[in-house]
Amino acid sequence: MNRFERGHIDMSIQFNALVVNKKEDDFSVKIKELSVDDLPAGDVTIEVHYSSVNYKDGLASIPNGNIVKSYPFVPGIDLAGIVASSNDSRYKEGDKVIVTSYELGVSHFGGYSEYARVPGDWVIPLPEQLTLKESMTFGTAGFTAALSIHQLEENGLTPENGPVLVTGATGGVGSMAVSMLAKRNYHVIASTGKESEYDFLKKLGATEVISREDVTPEKIRPIGKQKWAAAIDPVGGKTLASVLSNTKYGGAVAVSGLTGGVDVPTTVFPFILRGIDLLGIDSVYCPKELRVKLWERMATDLKPEGLTDIEQEVSLEELPQTLADILAGKTKGRTVANIRE
Repeated sequence: MNRFERGHIDMSIQFNALVVNKKEDDFSVKIKELSVDDLPAGDVTIEVHYSSVNYKDGLASIPNGNIVKSYPFVPGIDLAGIVASSNDSRYKEGDKVIVTSYELGVSHFGGYSEYARVPGDWVIPLPEQLTLKESMTFGTAGFTAALSIHQLEENGLTPENGPVLVTGATGGVGSMAVSMLAKRNYHVIASTGKESEYDFLKKLGATEVISREDVTPEKIRPIGKQKWAAAIDPVGGKTLASVLSNTKYGGAVAVSGLTGGVDVPTTVFPFILRGIDLLGIDSVYCPKELRVKLWERMATDLKPEGLTDIEQEVSLEELPQTLADILAGKTKGRTVANIRE
């Protein structure tokens, strides 16, 4: 399959990809054979080795997920692999690289394919201290968690400020945030609705594990007790409102998700009475200079000791069921897709 000529990929190569397609009321998610000619335009063609499974990918695999712009389409919002061919002078054949975010897996064919072709500006060199698989154990979720921690620390957070809450802690962003914060010696309070996963979160490094109801009671006060110095919230909705209400004076909350809804029933009180900062986390269009810096941190001071404890591996053929599982809340931690198994 790896046939090259003078650094350029053989256009006749046939390879496998997970393809979603929609024709009127007919919707399918199938492994299909594609050729390089089927790939969208781009400067860098990559032999994909790993991708990961994110909630957004799950939405891309259903007909009403409002993620995919046109069909047929290859999902997968991140990938790691080896450059097969490049028209961008920054990258050459054989380079190990990472691609996350931008339009990948949304309006541009994504990582659930043995080959991908992308704009050079989307490509990040793989840090020396990371393997291709480790980079996708992090994946988009890990990058989002790293960006959340970075923004909180830029805002003044240190371990001495007090405990840091992580909501949705068994999910991709949450589990990565727990383990990264623990690596940085923070007192981590992990919140989850899954009582069966308390031991899992303690293993990741959580100092305390509390229930979803402890964070989001039925009645949310406009201003509550001061419980945590900061929080990482990939949930949103009522959870975010309650988190803000119970953040300590001068604290900050980094929000990156909306699985709990887009409406946040809060007031101005946390902001004007306690000086709370609400930090919006956008991992999609994060500037490349910061993106490179964060991947270097993820290979060093933000790399958990037990990174492999967070992930499970699936094959390309197993992806349809795994995508259904993540939408049903049946997954925990990170799921890495081995594209070439």
